[in-house]
Amino acid sequence: MRQPISFMTQQTVLRLNGLSKRFGQVVANDDVSLTLEKGEVLALLGENGAGKTTLMNMLFGHYLPDSGSVEVSDGTGALRPLPLGHPQAALAAGIGMVHQHFTLAENINALDNITLGSEPLLALRRNRRAAKDKIAGIIERSGLNAPLTVPVGRLSVGERQRVEILKALYRDARILVLDEPTAVLTPQEADTLFENIKAMAKDGLSVIFISHKLREVLAFSDRIAVLRHGRKVGEMATNEADEKAIARMMVGADTPKVTRQEMPPGTPVLSLKGVSVVGRSHRDSLKSVDLTVRAHEIVGIAGISGNGQSALANVVAGLEKPASGALSIDETELQKITPTAMVKAGIGRIPEDRHREGIVGAMSVAENMVIERLDDPAIQSHGLLRRDAIHANAEKLVKDYDVRGPAVTAASRLLSGGNIQKLILARVFERTPRVILANQPTRGLDMGAAAEVGRRLLEARARGAGVVLISEDLDEILRLADRILVIREGHLIDAGGHVRERIGLMMAGEPA
Repeated sequence: MRQPISFMTQQTVLRLNGLSKRFGQVVANDDVSLTLEKGEVLALLGENGAGKTTLMNMLFGHYLPDSGSVEVSDGTGALRPLPLGHPQAALAAGIGMVHQHFTLAENINALDNITLGSEPLLALRRNRRAAKDKIAGIIERSGLNAPLTVPVGRLSVGERQRVEILKALYRDARILVLDEPTAVLTPQEADTLFENIKAMAKDGLSVIFISHKLREVLAFSDRIAVLRHGRKVGEMATNEADEKAIARMMVGADTPKVTRQEMPPGTPVLSLKGVSVVGRSHRDSLKSVDLTVRAHEIVGIAGISGNGQSALANVVAGLEKPASGALSIDETELQKITPTAMVKAGIGRIPEDRHREGIVGAMSVAENMVIERLDDPAIQSHGLLRRDAIHANAEKLVKDYDVRGPAVTAASRLLSGGNIQKLILARVFERTPRVILANQPTRGLDMGAAAEVGRRLLEARARGAGVVLISEDLDEILRLADRILVIREGHLIDAGGHVRERIGLMMAGEPA
């Protein structure tokens, strides 16, 4: 466990004074005050919807608080008022923010994304050599390697996350805000990232990071602050904290443990035989993959982001037609592979990118709850939607799955990331699918919500569903999966058990 820094020798570089923010009737933050010291790594925790991201968005100028103020160090040790509601003022004050959801231009390469906005618009020429040299130095210190010349739209989710972090560090941030920075990283990558952040903190970088992964919170932070229902409910030094104490502060009770019980598998419910997908690289390719998932079985797919997980998920979801091979449901080969055909065949899909693939942001929460079953007579009659039934369905699911946010008639884009994920989970599990494709199902979820996802996956397994669990959270796979496969450059390899060290080596492409 990391030893805390000596705050007696530190200076305050950031002070939030009584920040409050409402969205209609929803109180996102209520009179929150917080300080950050030079060289400190502060973990900001709380349940989904507790107000963590809203608070940081006010700091960075994306939201204007209803009340309160922010003071930031001017570099000499003095605190100066920060103009609120102006991201450029935050950048000029040395505040960098890495958002949980990407803010990258997908049609240009990573290098241009990193430098975008940091050069004068009227400059006659760009000093690309200086930019490349600076980025190379940041990569060397941070360990965050990314292909700089590849358009961002062709990068894996994990690579895009690294580009976001590099972009913030490129702007010489003295205060760095990281919103779920390791949600798409393997445990090894996350450890490398935080080891380098810790080294930069020793050189004076101050860090606030939002995370739901208590292992990294306990290992790498100096201090923990906890929000609940928009209010700060407490702080503690990390060396005085443990998982139970944090959980009690976050939710007011201990988090229930999810335990997988041994269960004999049934007959095959999903089979892929010799399935290949020809992509532009191994990131979006599959190479003669065989996969069988049985009833009462969770098959975990472990791997570093960008090794074919997206291609595998797209095939199972019907979004990608294989170049070769066959796909069967309940031992019957499918002749038509489309999203509609897969839904009708009994496949429920939890997509990797909940914003781009999981919801239609402009549509209401209620409409998104039924978007995959519009042909259901309970939802529509003679081509007309039954609005009362849709509304009643949403009210029930919002309660059953603890989806927090505005009314079910509000646009789904107004929900926090974690609550959008709960919306998707409600939509999938309520259909009691035969096969569940769970692609990063707990990414960005708090402890309680992640435990609930695990419980529902195990519940679906118990009733006879087969589950394909694709996750970069190795702890999640080890905890839930009956059988583990490693995906590497488009190939699936049997992990040969639940040995963390062996699986980690296989993920990295080294002999196990």
